[in-house]
Amino acid sequence: CARSAQLAASADSSVVLKSRRHRIHTLCLSLSHTLEPRHSPGAMEGFLWKLFLLWCLLTVESSAQDFGQTQFICTSVPKDMDLCAATMQNSGPAEDLKTTVMQLRETVLQQKETIMNQKETIRELTSKLSRCESQSLPAAAGPGGRRPGSKNTMGDVSRGTTDTLAQLGQTLQTLKQRLENLEQYSRGNSTVQANSLKDLLQNKIDDMEKQVLSRVNTLEETKPGSRNDTEQRNRVESTLTSLHHRITDLEKGKDTRPTEKFQLTFPLRTNYMYAKAKRSLPEMYSFSVCLWIKSNASPGVGTPFSYAVPGQANELVLIEWGNNPMEILINDKVAKLPFLINDGKWHHLCITWTTRDGMWEAFQDGVMRGNGENLAPYHPIKPEGVLVLGQEQDTLGGGFDATQAFVGELANLNIWNRKLSIAEIYNLATCNSKAPAGNVFSWTESNIEIFGGATKWNFEPCRSLN
Repeated sequence: CARSAQLAASADSSVVLKSRRHRIHTLCLSLSHTLEPRHSPGAMEGFLWKLFLLWCLLTVESSAQDFGQTQFICTSVPKDMDLCAATMQNSGPAEDLKTTVMQLRETVLQQKETIMNQKETIRELTSKLSRCESQSLPAAAGPGGRRPGSKNTMGDVSRGTTDTLAQLGQTLQTLKQRLENLEQYSRGNSTVQANSLKDLLQNKIDDMEKQVLSRVNTLEETKPGSRNDTEQRNRVESTLTSLHHRITDLEKGKDTRPTEKFQLTFPLRTNYMYAKAKRSLPEMYSFSVCLWIKSNASPGVGTPFSYAVPGQANELVLIEWGNNPMEILINDKVAKLPFLINDGKWHHLCITWTTRDGMWEAFQDGVMRGNGENLAPYHPIKPEGVLVLGQEQDTLGGGFDATQAFVGELANLNIWNRKLSIAEIYNLATCNSKAPAGNVFSWTESNIEIFGGATKWNFEPCRSLN
């Protein structure tokens, strides 16, 4: 409307100008006839006449000017809006349209990103829901009602309750065999005390066999995972540990072998079968740890030993878990070791370490297999900890996980607070008489406590090989 009004004004002005031009032209003609001299003009009069005519021409030409060429600009307005009330606020429609398109594009990208995030959230929630549903099934409960998704605190996750009881039966058979050996020894050295101990142990073993048989019968009649599983397992563990200690005490009375010539056997993965050193390790700025080991467990032999201190459960750990290679952890820092031992044969392992630059060396069967540096450099091994054999500690002295338990046989674990030489390590691997014993921890029966049914057998390293 504003432009229409402007165009209308322009048209009116043109009419007025044309009228004005006509009037000026008429006036000039009239004046020219009136002022035309009737006689020969003088010089001044001729000059004034010419000046008058020039003024008339200029006036007519200036009055003849108009607004020049114009153009129409179309703007879209709502249908029901008063055209005269609409204003030309958006002087650049193309620029506004471009801005709108950019805003819409940015909105679409943001919504697309939001949809992707929501899809990921939905996928994660679906996975969690599936795990929760699988754990809520009655048949999914493990020994003692343990859910598969939770941390294993009730025994071997890789075996059912029946298999675990079968393994306990094997452990009982082992204890019976040891008792029979004691009986054969006591036939030539019969005393009242020996006979009373023999009868007591025999009665306890008979009671254990009845408990296992009763438990198997109960499992056949009822579903696994009853609330009595925990109490039953605790009673079995307690009795096994008691039997082991009594038989060990009895064996000490007739055994003339050195106290360091024995091995520990861990027949199955549990979270209750282990051995523990009776004293802590001192602060160490370097160490050497050596042991004999035998296992064919797969995947991974588990944790031969772990040393935990207050505030750090992984102060010093030797572990082979799952399909990973064997590793040594110092203050939670890890180095992978080039050991291959799960062939069911005896192997001698030695690991040395110094806090300076974190230098370490790994020996298998007296030969260096690897070395490295930057393993917990300048971090001394802390004192006041707990040394456990056969289990990995998640808390000080506990928090065992059956999936990380050691399965196999251990012997002659010795620890020094210095780096052994290559010659010393070779002497240990070849059972040389010059081989040193650990000055921090030495392999003697008086230094170790056994729990949960782990068994102990005679062992002489180089005579018992494979």
